[in-house]
Order: sequence, then C-alpha cells, then structure tokens
Amino acid sequence: MSKVSSSRLLFFTMLIFVLALAACGNDDSTSEEATTDESETATEESADDSETATEESTGESETSTEESAETEPKVTEFEPAFPEQTRAPKVETETELNVEVVAEGLDVSWGMEEFDTNRLLVTQRDSAELLILNLEDGSVSDPIEGTPEVNNEDQGGLLDVTVAPDFDESRLVFMTFSEDKDDGTLTAVGKGVLSEDETSLEDFEVIFEAEPAYDGTLHYGGRIIFDEDGNLFLTTGERSDDPIRERAQDLDAYLGKVIHITQDGEPVDSNPFIEDEDALDGIYSYGHRNIQGVDFNPETGDLWIVEFGPQAGDELNIIEPGSNYGWPTVSYGIEYSGELINDGISEHEAQGFVEPVYYWDPTSAPSGMSFYDNDAIPEWENNLFIGGLAPNYIVRVVIEDDMIVGEERLLTDEGQRFRDILVTEDGALVAATDGGMIYKVTAADE
Repeated sequence: MSKVSSSRLLFFTMLIFVLALAACGNDDSTSEEATTDESETATEESADDSETATEESTGESETSTEESAETEPKVTEFEPAFPEQTRAPKVETETELNVEVVAEGLDVSWGMEEFDTNRLLVTQRDSAELLILNLEDGSVSDPIEGTPEVNNEDQGGLLDVTVAPDFDESRLVFMTFSEDKDDGTLTAVGKGVLSEDETSLEDFEVIFEAEPAYDGTLHYGGRIIFDEDGNLFLTTGERSDDPIRERAQDLDAYLGKVIHITQDGEPVDSNPFIEDEDALDGIYSYGHRNIQGVDFNPETGDLWIVEFGPQAGDELNIIEPGSNYGWPTVSYGIEYSGELINDGISEHEAQGFVEPVYYWDPTSAPSGMSFYDNDAIPEWENNLFIGGLAPNYIVRVVIEDDMIVGEERLLTDEGQRFRDILVTEDGALVAATDGGMIYKVTAADE
C-alpha cells in the first residue's frame, strides 16, 4: 500500500471515529431534551386541562371575560352537576373597608355571640373558657366561671355559644362542647344562666348528647342556632374515621347530622323522623361530614350549612327536613391519600341524594358562617360570609335565587385561620381566628 493510501485510510478511520463520538453525544443530548420537552408538554397539558375544567365547571366559554375567584387548579377530575355549582365568577367589594384587630393573644376562639350591643360572648376552645369581648374598646373579661369540663384533644374543647331568644329575661346561655364518656367522646349541648354580674354561669346542665360516643378526637361539628320558634338546630360531625363515618348514613346515630331539639334537649314534635320507630327523633337531616357553619338565609328563611369535604369537595347546602346529603357514599372530594371515595361517585342526585348548592375544589376548609342581614354596607346585604381555615381568608358569597353567582376572598394577606364569622347589629363583620385574634370589618366612612 502506498504512503498516500495509508494516510487516507488513517484519515477516514479517524473521521469515522469522530463522527461516531458525535453521534453518541447527540443521542444523549437528544434524550435529555426529549425528557425536558415531555415534562414541559405535560405541564402545559395539565394547565390546559385545568383551564378547560374551570371553563366547563363555571359554564364559561373560551371567549368569556369572567374570572373565577379560584385561581388554583382542581384537585379532582369531577364535573359539577350544573355550571354554577363551583368556581363562581370573581367579584370585588367596591366599598372602601376598614379592617381593625380589636383583640389578640387569645386562645382558639371557636364561637361568638353578640348578647348586648357591641359585646360578645367568645369561647376559647382549648382552655374551655368563656369570655366577654367589648368591640368598642377591645377589652376582654376574666373567664366566666361555671363552664363545663371538656375533652380538648385535637379538635375538641369548648365550641359554639349562643343565647336564648329571651335572653334579656332568662339570661340563658347555650354552649356546645366535646364531652368525655366511658367509651369515648361526643358532641354535647349544655345551658346555664349568666349571672347579673356576668362572672359565672349558674346551674349549668347538659341537655343533649349526640350519641354514640366514639374513641376519637376529630369532627365534632358543634354549631348551634335558634329558629323562629325558639328551638335549637345543632350540627354534628361523623367523627372522621373509617368505618365510624359510615354512620352518617344511619338514622340510629346522631353522627353527621343536623339535629332539631327544644331548649330542654327534647326532639321537636315536627321533626321528619318523629314517627319512624327505627330512627332517632331528633334527626332533621343526615349524610353530612363535618358541619361547622350554619345560618338562616334572611331572604328565604331557609337553613343553610357549610361542611368540610375531605380533600376538596367542601359543600354549601340548603337543609331540607328528612333529606340525605350523601356522605360518605358520594363526594366531590377524594381521600387525603389521593384515593377515590366509594369508587369516585360524585353525582348526588343520581344516587338519590341532595346536590350541594355549591362546592369548593380545591378546599376552602370552611368554618363558621353568617349572612349579612344588614344595610350598613349595602352591596353586602344578604351575602354570605364564611371563615376559611386553609387557605386563610374569609369567603364572601353572592346569592341569587339560591344559586351562587359570585365569590370574593377577603383578608387574604392576614395569614389567619378564620374560625367563626359574626355580623353585629351595627353591621360590622367580626371574624375570630385560631390564632387568637378578633377582626372587625366596617365601611371606612363610618
């Protein structure tokens, strides 16, 4: 072989070797780019799916300019039963607001009631204390003596408080709390007389126990409200755990129920199951998860409640006597583990249950609520305000003909878990938090 031929052969050999190395390098690079592209594509697809789901769930077209109050992607793949059932359009309060912290450094302030103008009874969940708060000067009383012993583990403690419709004469105060029993804990209702000097509850007695007791410390429910006849509505939780939560569907247990009782703790004669020998007479509605908000709609007189879903699926419901709201057979949420509940059945009406008026996905963790039955802030009149625990905000809900047509999130920058909401006689919106703060929201020009 000639010297030239040998050189050419060497050249071509080296060229082939270099090209082979380049090809291997390009393969690695291509693989990395493909992985990145796939990741970005998947993210874009997820975003598109979320936007599509949002548009479908709110009934908006692609060209709609309406923006949902909810900006986070859905947790579930469930579709609403009707367009207005979730992700309502965003609304904003036009009135300039004044936000004031009137008290801080308290315990978990679980329940409130205005018993005198600008003076509130406030429960302290963990310490089982009942306090008097003056909204005008922010002063807080010493703990009122005579409150019941409670189990304050986890979600238990001294819960809600209200006063009798004839409080000016009777001075009766009603409270809910988690009570220890031999075989566990339960939600109890008790009443006592506030002394003239407002330092003690006298003759306190337990009038109702939401049996059966359960050896757990979650989901007590515990909201109470008086109806126009002077009877009490009580809400309970289903105690969270599987399988005890199944008893929300049972009419021989007071778990996961709305309960209707007299001031002595007896079933109201007009209750829907009063003639059913297999049902507890105090049950008014059932199939609930954990109800921590209740109020009457001032326009219709209907009883509205808000209840926690699992992961997503928090529900706003209008209570109809004798009706079943489906938990845990159906839900617009999923287990905290991400697993489906009962194979992922979300449709309520198709299963014979009442559809929620509205639900949240992702969660709002809704607690106490109050209708704004006042004209101090005209644009808020008859709107519904709900405390949000996680994320941390107050939800304003605009209602027309029992449908949710707008939603707003207030006090989003405060970083507080809003546990209870109250509207005073003067039209102030008062919010109590798990962090021991009491907020007062009024029109800025007042």
